[in-house]
Amino acid sequence: METSLHRELKSLCGDADTQEVRVGEYRIDCLRGDELVEIQHAGLAALRTKTAALVKRHRLCIVKPVIASRRLIKLKRREGEIVSSRLSPKRGRLLDAFAELVHFTQVYPHPRLRLEILLVDVEELRVPGHGRRRRWRRNDFEVVDRRLVGVRERVELATAADLHRLLPDDLPETFDTQQLADAADVPRWLAQQIAYCLHRCGAAELIGKARNSRLYRLAA
Repeated sequence: METSLHRELKSLCGDADTQEVRVGEYRIDCLRGDELVEIQHAGLAALRTKTAALVKRHRLCIVKPVIASRRLIKLKRREGEIVSSRLSPKRGRLLDAFAELVHFTQVYPHPRLRLEILLVDVEELRVPGHGRRRRWRRNDFEVVDRRLVGVRERVELATAADLHRLLPDDLPETFDTQQLADAADVPRWLAQQIAYCLHRCGAAELIGKARNSRLYRLAA
């Protein structure tokens, strides 16, 4: 089922008559001039095959929202009254996009492909339930909708060098993944994914090792 967030992001990309169009065997969220636009809340890995096919003949933009903050709104039931509302303690950052890009390096970068990373605030509507989960607890819930509150920031990624725009300014000239984690204030596992993306996409060079750590340098 399409969420309110998806519909609202589509409205930012184009008018209703340019939405949900068919291009060959694929349905596209929106047309923006001669560019196809796909909005992807789920993992980018699910779009690899579709992307590889479309960019052979078309310019494609993939809009990827990253949730900066979410207000959790608990409903008594679907379309029912609000029971509670609170901000989730979890916070998202633009750097979180690398956790998805790590599964997308087979198709990015490409001359006909660009990514728009949107840092957004959302409301998440929940109702009691456990969906298809085998194990469930009394306080289980189902997410029934997400709504856009606002867009904080937008970053366009079209080339390998554009990935540098997501990195901290005080990154050392040569660095390992622990130094990257410290500079970006992210967990080591995410720093490893960032380094993998940078190297695989051509945005960083692997220049050697220090003890057991690989050393990287940003490509010119």
